[in-house]
Amino acid sequence: MDELRALLAKHARPDLTTPIDDVLVSRTTRGGPPVPSMTGTILAFVAQGRKRVALGDRVYDYRAGQYLVASIDMPITGNYVGISPAEPALGIGLVLRPEKVAELLLRHDLPKTAGTPQGLAVSDATPEMADAVTRLARLLDRPQDARALAPLIKQEILWRVMTSEQGAVLRQFGSRDSSLSHIAKAVSWIRENFAESFKVEDVARMAGMSESAFYRNFQAVTAMSPIQFQKQIRLQEARLLLATTRDVTSVSHMVGYDSPSQFSREYRREFGLPPSRDAVLRPEPAL
Repeated sequence: MDELRALLAKHARPDLTTPIDDVLVSRTTRGGPPVPSMTGTILAFVAQGRKRVALGDRVYDYRAGQYLVASIDMPITGNYVGISPAEPALGIGLVLRPEKVAELLLRHDLPKTAGTPQGLAVSDATPEMADAVTRLARLLDRPQDARALAPLIKQEILWRVMTSEQGAVLRQFGSRDSSLSHIAKAVSWIRENFAESFKVEDVARMAGMSESAFYRNFQAVTAMSPIQFQKQIRLQEARLLLATTRDVTSVSHMVGYDSPSQFSREYRREFGLPPSRDAVLRPEPAL
């Protein structure tokens, strides 16, 4: 693990990107209170430090030697624990693409999974997976090798997860007709249309499920009801908007609230400050 830590510390950038497609590297030196964000669809391996993530009423702790799989882009709050400039959190992430997982599924006879997996899962990395992750990080120093070898090592990492205890999450992620893929369609629609009111039965129909099955599976994946999920997206979008404007009423309407007072109540409940106060305190964005 020492070699991996050194490589990640060397190649970490503020924007997390690396020269290898879909590979991200992070280095964080400060903890602090939980911060809202979106997960993206990602496999995140921790080389140093510990992070706590909350999704709905579920809390996930993961630390060095473990990885997290996020199979759907969901609103979370999270923070690093027990880190410092001397001992920063270091991690490497692989953006998950359904088509890459589907390629492996088509080539190999893996068992189909019943039920609906949770949208987030945490596991211990096997020695084989840790070795593959380290070999991928080595390619950051070898761009010529990376062009040929990175796709192969990324495939190996996916395979290690697909054949692990979290394999159901990734196998359903790459299957076009899985319950997870149906929920993913609904999540994508809600994210793109978060300011619009909707009926659960209409979104269920769009996802190709009965209303009762949709509601049950949506909660299993996201730990939230569809309406709660929409509210989380609205509040996170509002917080971003308040970094550039202090017109709370306009922001409340932009994210879909008819009542500014209801917006203020729910915003304060979520973030601990009323939106007017948050707008004053939050700095202007650097970019």
